[in-house]
Amino acid sequence: MLRLDGKIAFVTGAGSVGTGWGNGKATAVLMARQGATVFALDNRQEAVDETLALIQGEGGSATAHVADVTNSDEFRAAFDRCVALHGGLDILVNNVGGSFPGGAESMAEADWERQIDLNLRSAFLGCKHALPHLKRRGRGAIVNLSSIAALRMSADRPHVAYSASKYGILALSKSVAMEHAALGIRCNTVIPGLVHTPLVEHRLVRQLGANDAAALIARRNAQVPMGRMGDAWDIAHAVLFLASDEAKHITGTELVVDGGISAAMP
Repeated sequence: MLRLDGKIAFVTGAGSVGTGWGNGKATAVLMARQGATVFALDNRQEAVDETLALIQGEGGSATAHVADVTNSDEFRAAFDRCVALHGGLDILVNNVGGSFPGGAESMAEADWERQIDLNLRSAFLGCKHALPHLKRRGRGAIVNLSSIAALRMSADRPHVAYSASKYGILALSKSVAMEHAALGIRCNTVIPGLVHTPLVEHRLVRQLGANDAAALIARRNAQVPMGRMGDAWDIAHAVLFLASDEAKHITGTELVVDGGISAAMP
């Protein structure tokens, strides 16, 4: 079940910003454990090298690559290298993303544009440059990462660019799915909720002006009906399922991984 033997999987954001497991890092390692050859891409060499070492240390197969996923030429060259090294492409995981708070009035235009580029344009470019290779295979799976920030809005702490870009991921995935369904290429979205990854300590503690990371984590855990945030492995297993042949009749849909937050009353 959920084996990826013989598959070539391209995972973006495959490093981690700090000690521990980010979504992309866990996804890359899990796919390698399930038999895939992983092309692990990140914008930091040291981060992706760590993921590569973990995979190879477990006897898996992987290649590390550094590129800016908002730069079309760099991104396309990464796909070309993946195919040249490994002979094709079967799976794309568009995992790169980031958030910055602000509303429509308060947010600087440059901050809006950076988040649209990082969260939405990167996924578009990933699909754009992966699809010719997937078509040559005659099959394939794309999994895009969104966020429950696309489904639920905060009145007191808006994330207008993050929410808009992550909502755009849903439409992007459905459009790609419908255009390529008859070709055997599937496209789906994983929607994470509150997830405890290194980003919590690296970014959120700073953004929220909190001095106590443990208190912030406890507060985020308390927001989840199941009593705890998810972790990177919860997201990685959802991605694995949608990328696997067991999901061969699933396309153009979303899998929410949020411990019940989006189903709960305010």
